[in-house]
Amino acid sequence: MNRALRLIRRRLIASIPVLAIVVLGTFFLLEAAPGDAVDAYAASLGGDAGLNADLRAQWGLDQSIWARLGAYLYALAHLDLGRSVIFSRPNLEVILERLPNTLLLMGSATALSFGLGSLLGIWAGAKPGSLRDRVLSVGSLALYAVPGFWLGLVLIVIFSVQLRWLPLSGIETIASGKQGLARAGDIAVHLILPVGALGLIYLALYLRMMRAGMTEAWRTDYVLAGRARGIPRQRIVLRHVARNALTPLVTMLGVQSAAMLGGSVVIESVFSIPGLGRLAQEAVAGRDTPLLLGIILISAVVVILINLIVDLAYALLDPRVGASEGQS
Repeated sequence: MNRALRLIRRRLIASIPVLAIVVLGTFFLLEAAPGDAVDAYAASLGGDAGLNADLRAQWGLDQSIWARLGAYLYALAHLDLGRSVIFSRPNLEVILERLPNTLLLMGSATALSFGLGSLLGIWAGAKPGSLRDRVLSVGSLALYAVPGFWLGLVLIVIFSVQLRWLPLSGIETIASGKQGLARAGDIAVHLILPVGALGLIYLALYLRMMRAGMTEAWRTDYVLAGRARGIPRQRIVLRHVARNALTPLVTMLGVQSAAMLGGSVVIESVFSIPGLGRLAQEAVAGRDTPLLLGIILISAVVVILINLIVDLAYALLDPRVGASEGQS
């Protein structure tokens, strides 16, 4: 328990400068972009110079960049992400409405890619050089080279347009009135295609990593000694080879969390899922800088928390992690 607490404390302290860099870097990058929310409003609905000036004063866009930065940091210190220009609602409220959909998509895709990818990697790495090993290696390489949005479109054409087996888009049936298990089943059906499009790409990555780790583990001395002692091959695969090859995959799981979140942005746009990705797209189209800042900050917090969970899992697999950090 003390080892886990030391690890959590150390990771949380290290995340403070990361969040500071994200906040400041994102703010200045968005400020450097041409145009603002008033320009986007005028381009879509029109308006004269007087109305535009009034809107800039109302939204605080007539102030200097340093005044806006100071106001933003002051509000952020009070856990206030500001107010959305295009939704006329608090940013935190808007983001928390969309965040569960993104987390559900990410979690399902991660479970699919990590779980099935690891199992297939164990199956391929159990007999390196065999026919199944070669087929899975070539297939995973080809799958990893496919763009996620293209795979999503292909799945839509096959299973939604031609076969009509699965819904075309959305997170659930609109105004279905379903509750409880019926609603959960409806959401699960809607998630099959987006989760498949997002998870299959990373499944190939975990498969190849697991297979490479097991191939390397077969050459280690303790595995060779176990085979020489006549230990059954299945026991060697599961208790020694696969277990030692699993630790790099756990580390990669945390590293790929940011890429998975970025991939979910594209998949949400392809399948019209109301998540953070669609929300970010709407914020960019409306030049809603406060909302976009809030989305990026919340996304950074999600990635940090995922990496913290992965570090704790890695510490359980390798007792040296927390102990070594506690002594440093």
